[in-house]
Amino acid sequence: MSQGTIIGPLEDKQLEPGEPRTRRFFLAAAGIAGFGYAAALAYPIYRYLASPNEMALAEAAVKEVTLKDAQKLPAGSVLMFKFGPRPAMLIHHANGQWIAMTAVCTHLGCTVQYEPGPDRIHCACHGGVYNAYTGANVSGPPPRPLQLFKVAVTPAAVEVSRV
Repeated sequence: MSQGTIIGPLEDKQLEPGEPRTRRFFLAAAGIAGFGYAAALAYPIYRYLASPNEMALAEAAVKEVTLKDAQKLPAGSVLMFKFGPRPAMLIHHANGQWIAMTAVCTHLGCTVQYEPGPDRIHCACHGGVYNAYTGANVSGPPPRPLQLFKVAVTPAAVEVSRV
């Protein structure tokens, strides 16, 4: 039998400047970089898939919004506000009637605007038109009416709540 050199486990040692890196160091660095890359790719996918659930929970959590000094809104104008995570609008019509509804088009989710001249709600994305009193879809591609809210006007504020 010939006598050979026995190679033991690698010892951790400090590398001197200019000394080449080992294969073990390279594999560890590649593993860490790969893990970081996978996490960077996975996080947006997770946020995309989890957001409908979070939006539904946030929307269900809000039952009422109090708009301070909104009772001073002049007739024939609108106040945009957030009802939970979504935009909504409070309309004070020229006849004194107060209406609140979502400001999200039921077609593709664009934000709609109130037009006081023709007294209608218009979606600029695809030309959808809604009734400013009922939220009903009048023309264009929107498949459903806008969701109405209950409005209570007090001397200090306007309270908007789910119907």
